[in-house]
Amino acid sequence: MLNSLFIQNFVLIDSLDIHFDKGFSVITGETGAGKSIILGALSLVLGQRADGKSIKKGSDKCVIEATFDISKYQLEAFFLENDLEYDAKNCILRRELFSSGKSRAFVNDSPVSLAILKELGTKLIDIHSQHQNLLLGDNRFQLRVVDVMAENAILLILYKKEFLRYQGLKHELKELEQKAAQTKQEEDYIRFQLEQLEEASLVADEQEKLEQEQETLSHAEEIKLALYKVSQLLNGEEMGTVQLLKEALSTSDNLERYYPKAKEISERLRSAYIDLNDLASETEILKEDIEYNPERMEWVNERLNTIYSLEQKHHVSTVGELLALQENYRKQLDEIGSFDEQIAQLNQLVSASYQELLQQAAVLSAQRKAVADKIAEQLVQMVIPLGMPNVRFRIDITPKKELEADGLDDICFMFSANKNSELQPVAQIASGGEISRLMLCIKAMIAGFTALPAIIFDEVDTGVSGDIADKMGNIMQDLGSKMQVFAITHLPQIAAKGSAHYFVYKEDTDERTITRIKRLTDEERINEVARMLSGASLTSAALANAKDLLTNGSRKKL
Repeated sequence: MLNSLFIQNFVLIDSLDIHFDKGFSVITGETGAGKSIILGALSLVLGQRADGKSIKKGSDKCVIEATFDISKYQLEAFFLENDLEYDAKNCILRRELFSSGKSRAFVNDSPVSLAILKELGTKLIDIHSQHQNLLLGDNRFQLRVVDVMAENAILLILYKKEFLRYQGLKHELKELEQKAAQTKQEEDYIRFQLEQLEEASLVADEQEKLEQEQETLSHAEEIKLALYKVSQLLNGEEMGTVQLLKEALSTSDNLERYYPKAKEISERLRSAYIDLNDLASETEILKEDIEYNPERMEWVNERLNTIYSLEQKHHVSTVGELLALQENYRKQLDEIGSFDEQIAQLNQLVSASYQELLQQAAVLSAQRKAVADKIAEQLVQMVIPLGMPNVRFRIDITPKKELEADGLDDICFMFSANKNSELQPVAQIASGGEISRLMLCIKAMIAGFTALPAIIFDEVDTGVSGDIADKMGNIMQDLGSKMQVFAITHLPQIAAKGSAHYFVYKEDTDERTITRIKRLTDEERINEVARMLSGASLTSAALANAKDLLTNGSRKKL
């Protein structure tokens, strides 16, 4: 409920700080006194857009602050989702407007966007005006009314959870199908690249070995000549190193008999002789192995050309990278081959979710159809006393072509205020006054089923009077027993039924005219209701009638 409203420097208001009670309150005042100004200020703090004319002339800044009791509204999730400080009892909305055209919004002193402020505002207060009556023609609003009366809250939560899952699965399937189609187009290219790499029969590290072999074959004659020279130097018949070492070893062995240290010399010479003799033999073999082989040279060159071409084509520099690319192509083809299986599995999940949704939607439909006639009957009973004795009302429920977030039902409120006229959609046939009365009754009906935000009825009694106005006042008064209700009214029959009465008036100062609001005392209420009955002059009859209205209104409250 709305606990208080503070307004500073807004249009004709210099400073206003008013506190409100629960139950049914009425707001009255002469035409032009500023009731719409106060309502406009409240709309701004609830997130409506402002214009440069909102700030009082001569002021740099306008501040509007509304304090609410939110203990019954279970808004903790909203505050957590929007990273706002949560107080289970109180919530303060503040709007600041500047003459520069800028504005700021706050929730519990935390800066918020206008969108968040507006979303929260709709959960806290409902300004019901002639313009807002257009909601009655909105099929989504009509569906919400039926769901509230059918107590479908839990069913809708479960349905919407599955619907979101269904939408997610469909999106996942669509993306997978698009990816499959795209990769299918690339399949021939990938397969060709893979086959070309596989045909090359690449082996890790072969490039380095082939390059070395190419180098050897290219210099075969030089290598053979060098090895021959080494062989001759090591093992030539006359001056070969091996032969010389052999002679030195023989001499050293003979010296051992006379010179003991010669033994060490002999051992070292023998070791050198053995090594160089082996090396001479190996060199001889190597020399014989080296032959210029043009056929082998041609094969090596062709093999290296194949490798170099593949590396250049794929922008890599090693056989290892080509092998990694080959494995990647193989994996891509395996993935392409698995798309059909993945798509089939997802199609099964989508189908199962769809069937689950159909079942849940059928339960929702059954619940809605079960209460449709009761809603229509109850609404007619409430509306007939409000000056529509021949009213007829019906709720048509037809299936939609596709499942939507609220089920499979299209709801249409069918209405006729006359005996013989055909029922038509309420938005097409009902007058503004008829829609106002229908909306009043609908909100009175659903108030017992859900925690509604506080409601402000902004002159919805326009065009009615007498007994009808009295009955509309009774409905608002009954509604006030379940929630906080405000009625901005010009009718004394309604004004007399409020548990609190606020009066809006203009006050002239030396410098300007300002708008004020105050809560009336019992005596002031009598005078205000009498004024509403008789006009500017307060006659004794008007005062007596006002006392009677207030007494009867008080009895109704009891």
